[in-house]
Amino acid sequence: MTRETVLSNARIVLSEEVRHGSVLIRDGLIADIGTGTGTVRGTGTGGEDLNGDHLLPGLVELHTDHLEYHFNPRPGVKWDSLPAVLASDAQLAAAGATTVLDAVRVGSEDSASESGRRLADSVELAADAGLLRADHAIHVRCEVSCADCLDAYGKFADDPHVRLVSLMDHTPGQRQFADMEVFKRYYIGKGLVTESEFDAYVTPLIERSARYSDSHRRAIAGLATGRGIPLAAHDDATPEHVAESVALGARIAEFPTTVPAASAAVEHGQQIVMGAPNIVRGGSQSGNVAATELLGLGLLHILSSDYVPSSPLQAVFQLSADGALGLTDGAKLISANPARAIGLDDRGEIAVGKRADLVRVRPHDLPATESHPHGVRVPVVRGVYRQGTRVS
Repeated sequence: MTRETVLSNARIVLSEEVRHGSVLIRDGLIADIGTGTGTVRGTGTGGEDLNGDHLLPGLVELHTDHLEYHFNPRPGVKWDSLPAVLASDAQLAAAGATTVLDAVRVGSEDSASESGRRLADSVELAADAGLLRADHAIHVRCEVSCADCLDAYGKFADDPHVRLVSLMDHTPGQRQFADMEVFKRYYIGKGLVTESEFDAYVTPLIERSARYSDSHRRAIAGLATGRGIPLAAHDDATPEHVAESVALGARIAEFPTTVPAASAAVEHGQQIVMGAPNIVRGGSQSGNVAATELLGLGLLHILSSDYVPSSPLQAVFQLSADGALGLTDGAKLISANPARAIGLDDRGEIAVGKRADLVRVRPHDLPATESHPHGVRVPVVRGVYRQGTRVS
């Protein structure tokens, strides 16, 4: 039996324009897009008046660490993994995400590798049982400097739910933490080490990276690309880092830390991912390059929520309010571009034949501030649809 509904009276954010009109959804796909006050033609009677709200394509989230916060809500506290997955999914869906790659870590001096597999198992269990609002897959984040990284990745080597693999090295003194003082503040602030313990903590990390990083990076890249899984570099800081990641087959560059690295990545055809919190906060928490600077230079393709689920929509609507980027191009950063980057050609835009993954948003404007002289625009999510079914 055909399942059909109409979302009418919406400001529809298409790939090239924002159009007032209606969207006809049939059997989970976009069947027609109408204009003006008239409705699109359909055989069914179901429908919803969106009262002039914006209708955007559902967000495609490539890099969210949010699941780990639900699993480990306090230092030393582990929550049950399945309820953690359900809670994270609910929050991401409420922020407009309809496709989510949950980032799980492998390679760690603690139990992160074991926890990563447990979390992935719970994501896959919940997805297969139809318990999740968004469409979920796995992003395996590989801390290549750790002794157990390659063995831990082996537990994911044949997992069909894996859609992205990234290669990380958070060793102090390079990449994200080229400034040792930034690393020191970050790790002491997280309660992972005290001031008096710091030197003794750092020395073995540097030695471990020298021993394992290169071989693990090459081995995991070969395993991932051999299965056709998209590969991402992480925190490349120099053109030499980029050349290395390109040689390994990485076509995505997550969070390059400098303009030269980002420029080299684009020259080599990599898609650049930056965290939306970087846009919202006005800069990097680690003191690296600002995402707005890369955007202004044409060196930014994808925004991820990183550690704040609501940040992609907030960033896009604020960029629009500031006159820095129109909504059509902003929507590409959080939907179409990430979908294309991992080969999901059936979603990411509002177009006939695409999945009806949609988010209804009403912007709420606040008074101007010193940092936002045009005012602050807060997007309020009023409805989320996955394949035409409302999920939030």
